[in-house]
Amino acid sequence: MSRSSFYPEIRSTTVCGIIKDGKAVLGADGQMSLGHTVMKQTTKKVRRLYNNTVLTGFAGATADAFTLLQRFEEKLETQRGNLDRAVIDLAKDWRTDRYLRRLEAMMVIMNSSKILLVSGTGDIIEPDDNIIAIGSGGSYALSAARALMKHSDLDARSIVQESLHIAADICIYTNHQLTIEEL
Repeated sequence: MSRSSFYPEIRSTTVCGIIKDGKAVLGADGQMSLGHTVMKQTTKKVRRLYNNTVLTGFAGATADAFTLLQRFEEKLETQRGNLDRAVIDLAKDWRTDRYLRRLEAMMVIMNSSKILLVSGTGDIIEPDDNIIAIGSGGSYALSAARALMKHSDLDARSIVQESLHIAADICIYTNHQLTIEEL
C-alpha cells in the first residue's frame, strides 16, 4: 500500500524567487493544508542561512523539508559558504541515502548571484532567467513573475510579492500571508 493510502495528501506552498538589479529575493505564502483543510496560515517557509548570505525556501512535506534544510545547513557550513559545493553534496546525499531519498520536498536555494532548485531525484536546476517558483501555486507565480519582470519596472521584492499574491488568488493551497526575505 502506498503512503497516500494511509495519509491524506499534503499540499501547501508557493515559493517564488528572483534576482534582479543585484537584489536576490525569495518569498513564500504561509498556508499549510492537510487534505482539503487549511491547518495553519502563518507557516514560515523561507529561511536565511550562513551569515545571512543564503536564502532557502521549501515546498512539500514540512518535516521532510526541515530535515533537508538542516542537512543543507550542515553542508553549507562544511563547504564554508560555497553554495555550489553544498548544493551538490546535498543532492548526492538526497539521491543516494536510503532515508533521505524517501523525503518528499523541493528546495529553492539562492545567494545574491545564483538561484537553484534542488529535488529528491538529484536534480539541480539553475533557471536561465533568474526566476524560479515551486509548490502547488508555483506555475502561477512563475508566470506572473516572468510577465512582471518583462513588462514592468517593479523592483525584485515587488515582483515576488505580486507574483505570490496572484498565485494566492488562483491556487486554493496558497494564501496571502507572505514571508519575503531579501539579500
